[in-house]
This record gives sequence, C-alpha cells and structure tokens, in this order.
Amino acid sequence: MNNLSAPQGIEPASAVADPAAPTYSDILAAAARIAPHAHATPVMRSRVIDEAAGCELHFKCENLQRGGAFKFRGACNAVFSLSDEEVARGIVTQSSGNHGGAIALAARLRGGRATVVAPHNTPKVKLAAIRAYGADIVHCEPEQSARDAATAQVLARTGGVLVHPFNDPRVIAGQGTATLELLASAPQLDTVIAPVSGGGLLSGTAIAAHGHDPSIAVYGAEPEGARDAHDSLLEGRRITGRKTDTVCDGLRAELGTLTFPILRSHLRDICLVDDRQVIAAMRLIWERMKLVVEPSGAVPLAVVLAYPALFAGRRVGLIVSGGNVDLDLAAQWFAPQTL
Repeated sequence: MNNLSAPQGIEPASAVADPAAPTYSDILAAAARIAPHAHATPVMRSRVIDEAAGCELHFKCENLQRGGAFKFRGACNAVFSLSDEEVARGIVTQSSGNHGGAIALAARLRGGRATVVAPHNTPKVKLAAIRAYGADIVHCEPEQSARDAATAQVLARTGGVLVHPFNDPRVIAGQGTATLELLASAPQLDTVIAPVSGGGLLSGTAIAAHGHDPSIAVYGAEPEGARDAHDSLLEGRRITGRKTDTVCDGLRAELGTLTFPILRSHLRDICLVDDRQVIAAMRLIWERMKLVVEPSGAVPLAVVLAYPALFAGRRVGLIVSGGNVDLDLAAQWFAPQTL
C-alpha cells in the first residue's frame, strides 16, 4: 500500500479527468432510471466484526442485488439508455462473469439479446447465469488483449452495440448508485472502500461519495495477484498486459482509459491484500453475518482487517460487490489447509 497523496509522480487530486467521465448528476439520473428494475440492497452491520476491525463498518450488500452482484446497476443504466434501434442490433460485452449475467438480464428486460465474450476460466456458476438469462457466450483467453480482440470480432460479425463492463460512463454512473444508497442509509460515513478491477465500480463509488461529501476518504481494495490498478496509480500510467493470479475472479481486469483518470483524481489510496487474507475475510462474513459473499466482495473487509491503524475508529462503508460463488470451490477455500 502506498498513500497516493504522497509525491510519487501522480497528478494531484485537482487533475482534470477524462471529459467523458460521468458526474454526480449522472449518478442521480441513473438512480431514477434503474429504480423500477434494480433492488435497493440492505446495509448491514456486525458488532463482532466491528470489534475485530476496531472501527464501525457498514456493509452495502450488493451480493443481494439482481444477478447476485452490483454489476446489474451499471448494466441496467446502460441498456435502458439505449435507443430501440440500438437494442434491436443486439448488445455485446466482455465479462469474467457478473457483468455478463447483468447485461444478459438487462437485455432480456429491455426485449433485446446479448452476446457475452467470457474467458474460458470464468466460474461455471457465472456462465450458467449468463445462459439462463438468454445470452450467447463466446469464449476467449483470460488476458485483456484476448478479451478485446474477441469482442471486436463479435462486434464486426453481429453489428451489435458495445456496453463495456467498466470503460463506459453509463456503466460507471449506474455503479455509483450503490454508494448513493449506502450514504442515504449511513450519511455519517467518513470512509468508503470498494474493490477495484477495471475501475468502474470504484470510479462510480468515488464520484458518488464526493458528490455527497468531498471530505470522504475513498479507498480501493485489490488482491496482490492482480495489483495493476495499485501500480498504475503509483507509477502514473496505465499498466496493461500482466497475467493475474488471484482467487478473486471478478478482479482480474485492468484499468480503462476512462476509469484511470477518475481514480487518479479521487482516491486516497489502493490497499493490497493476499488471497489468504481475502478468504479469511470471506469466511468471517459467511460465519458472522450469514451472507454468501464471493472472494471479490470480501476484499474490502480484508483490507480493513489488514490495515487496522489506517481505519481505527473510522466510520467505514464497504461495498460488498457480489455473491456468485461456485460452492464446490468454496468447500476447497474453507478447508483447514487453505487457512
């Protein structure tokens, strides 16, 4: 972990972000647009976990969102922003699982059809959800370059409309609605933490949090085995093309050209944790809160537990990003030798 407010070659918080970046007003508009379709998920507490963490934690339970993840918010906002002609052409996206299922569901609700480019190592439970919502799946290699190439081929073949999983202002605005709800429930928060992969959720989180209160400290949470976002912000340039090695299958993408400048402008820091810490946090949520959370969704709690001095005494909102778990893998993760 490195404090991004320190002089490290990073542009200061006043740096101008990509002009296409969504605004707080866009997030408010997204909230109204998706209200008939998305769940207003609960914000939950745990006295036992608060005591273990040494701070006051508020869990925004996006694992209880439609499709089992926050991704439905951004997908719904993007798909319902399209014209009827665009929907008729078909909707194309790339995804390691949750966004693909969300786009498939949103397309079905809108009366359209989706094609999802998915890495071949996408968890079976997430592929099953994509199929169940009626989308077509095109497999590819896990690397971002392979995802992009396969997506371009599908677009050329089908003439469809791209809804990118994170490098799309409509998606980012939709993701920010989770933080709107969190802060409506707990307006006293001084810190918000969200996982980071391509940066769509964290970008929307930061814009929403700072629209509510510019003094809120926004942190990203990232696994060591996919630390490109942390290192990109540290070095002041987007790092691409790395191979990832983490149990957090939803956090293996790299920052986009839109999300990178947003995060440079808004974040206090990105904190790193290893897979062992993630699984321990995931198990704690399962055991103490009785919530089924996937590894990616447990990373924010893992960060709080790994950096107790940083968050001591603070009022912290955690975006629990999803709960789509392959239960066969969960049995392996929770086996004694894993911990």
